[in-house]
Amino acid sequence: MRKESKVMKQCALMYKGLNIERTTVLHKTKLLLKIYRPVVWSTSNRAYQICESAECYCGKNLERALEYLANFAPETEQNRFSENVRSLFETHWLISLIDSTMNKIYEYPDNGKMYHEILSKQYLTVSKYSEQEMLELLNMERSTYYDKKREAIDLFAICLWGYTIPSMRGIFAAIEGESEIPSFFAVWTTPT
Repeated sequence: MRKESKVMKQCALMYKGLNIERTTVLHKTKLLLKIYRPVVWSTSNRAYQICESAECYCGKNLERALEYLANFAPETEQNRFSENVRSLFETHWLISLIDSTMNKIYEYPDNGKMYHEILSKQYLTVSKYSEQEMLELLNMERSTYYDKKREAIDLFAICLWGYTIPSMRGIFAAIEGESEIPSFFAVWTTPT
């Protein structure tokens, strides 16, 4: 059995200190990282389509197109357009969360820049780097790379669920009886 690294020990203490259940949060973090590229690609295409559809109504003047949609378009068109725009803003919020979290990773005092580079090139850049490219780029052995990648994901989870998301409280308009943070982003706490 491999010895637990200093960073993994620190992560365990941070999970405990933040009262976050590690397994569930890591699972959600891996899902977010896995879908990031397709979400960004889809968002850029949707934004282009929304602008195109708005331009259809009043030419190149987006302000007039939006005025038409708000005041004169049939309700079904208004609803569809509103839903598309809302979805776009929610996706933008997700991307902002990831960016803010990556800034925290970069600032981490022990190898933060390396963890940032691993996460960026493995999950966030337009092109995913192969394992061999990552090993050459970082000048690491395979086992060391996977240890550092695991540490980077753990740190990302802590920064996202423990610091970035809680700092966003108050930006959502909560409906009575609902949490102000979307359920996927709710932090699972460990029983005390």
